[in-house]
Amino acid sequence: MPKFIVRRSIDPSNSDLSVDPLLQRIYSARNIRSSAELSKELRCLAAPATLRDIERATELLYTALRECWRIVIIADFDADGATSCALAIRALRAFGAAWVGYRVPNRFEHNYGLTPEIVAVAAQDQPDLLITVDNGISSHEGVKAAQNLGMRVLVTDHHLPGRELPSADVIINPNQPDDGFPSKCLAGVGVIFYVMSALRARLREAGWFTARGLAEPNMAQFLDLVAFGTVADVVPLDHHNRILVDQGVRRIRQGRCVAGITALCAVAGRDQPRLHASDIGFYLAPRLNAAGRLEDMSQGIECLLADDPQTARAIASRLDMINRQRNEITTQMQTEALAHLDQVGLDGGELAFGLCLFDPDWHSGVVGIIAGRLKDRLHRPVIVFAPDRGGKMKGSGRSVEGVHLRDALATIAATTPGLIDHFGGHAMAVGLTLAVESFAAFRQAFDIEIRRWLHAEDLHGRLLSDGELAPAHFCLETAEHLSEAGPWGQGFPEPLFDGVFTIVSHRVLKEQHLKLWLRPEGGAVELEAIAFNRARDFSPVTGRARIAYRLDANEWRGTRRLQLRVEYLETV
Repeated sequence: MPKFIVRRSIDPSNSDLSVDPLLQRIYSARNIRSSAELSKELRCLAAPATLRDIERATELLYTALRECWRIVIIADFDADGATSCALAIRALRAFGAAWVGYRVPNRFEHNYGLTPEIVAVAAQDQPDLLITVDNGISSHEGVKAAQNLGMRVLVTDHHLPGRELPSADVIINPNQPDDGFPSKCLAGVGVIFYVMSALRARLREAGWFTARGLAEPNMAQFLDLVAFGTVADVVPLDHHNRILVDQGVRRIRQGRCVAGITALCAVAGRDQPRLHASDIGFYLAPRLNAAGRLEDMSQGIECLLADDPQTARAIASRLDMINRQRNEITTQMQTEALAHLDQVGLDGGELAFGLCLFDPDWHSGVVGIIAGRLKDRLHRPVIVFAPDRGGKMKGSGRSVEGVHLRDALATIAATTPGLIDHFGGHAMAVGLTLAVESFAAFRQAFDIEIRRWLHAEDLHGRLLSDGELAPAHFCLETAEHLSEAGPWGQGFPEPLFDGVFTIVSHRVLKEQHLKLWLRPEGGAVELEAIAFNRARDFSPVTGRARIAYRLDANEWRGTRRLQLRVEYLETV
């Protein structure tokens, strides 16, 4: 699909940043207003006390520890849920909890969240307290089922709540009404990190560690898990999250992380001392997520709980194998989804503004991946559905800039009661279930609703560029400088530049990638570039092209050199 390059606007009032001119330009375009917002020190984080009901949560947990309650963590089946679960268990055990276990729903048997079904499974452990991590804010029936069995329930979540909150004993969620926490972008793992930090402070105040001869844990030791889950869940990297990710990634680089993360780096072929946040998103998280997508996320959680390096490596190797299977399924489904596009056009062959696809043979574990890839290709919100149990279908949606996908579903649910069985999520990603017979009506309603958010010109896709680079910036030092200026990610995108280049030569790698040699306009230096998965989209010939690119420090056989990573190319 065609794209067009738009250069980011820069507010000239942001001229007092204490950085070099290139970074000043980049940061200003991302609405950084002061050098204080660039600090990556932990002291700049908001205090846990700013979370609504955090004192009630810590008192509940303190009572649980003091009275030796049996505690069960109810996790989500993605990487955020797995890291949240591992962090909660490791922290509670370090605090001296008498008994801590976990249960994680199987997406093919229990559905998402604290459902009555997973409560029944957890009841086998005879818990006194259930703690949800990365879920629970919409689990009304599950909370009631747990309380009816005599369990207390602490919900920790970050997803947007509905009109009514579940009747849990305590809820910790920065997005619940009247919550004063300054960041609304914490991942689930960030929320439980704050809860455990508050509990550690309460235990210290009570003399807990001294009385029991326990070493008081340094909460920074859990930041590797916080960084992993925050990046994996693609939440916006506001100032709070940038601090958490940066601190956690630094610990991973230094080897001060759980054995499972080191093992995942190894099986993914990542250089751990040079790890960046993007490596977590593109290489480590997919391997952890694969367990929850195809089998059972308990394998991923066990990888993060393992202290023995050999045990962690064995589980990580298993996760790597599952991820290869996931790749094969995803590739096949993507091919089929693209073929489906010919059948879902509206009058005149026009694609819907809000696109819904379904195939009875598709795998529900990877529908979110397919939705994301189609969204990137077609520049519009996409929901991909697969069969679920009992005549239902399960969908996963991904959105584009300018469309708050959960709000769009809320509008549909309000205007057409009963059309959607369940839904949840946030601005950029949602999950939902429908009756199979409701699909046609939902598809039409979704397109109508998205047309309220988007215009035809929005569907061409935009690449937001940080402008041109001067010839002096085409060097390895600039690439490394920009890499360390992050962490970059959702809401705080990695710098992207554009310019006109002469294509000196090119060749195709592995029938899918383009290797290019470029010369910038007015320059004499010849630059190496790579365009991944672009061989079918582009057929460049020697000549001039407008290129959007990022600077990479590419390492090959022990040598590091500058490489341009091409995001878009068009001949001029």
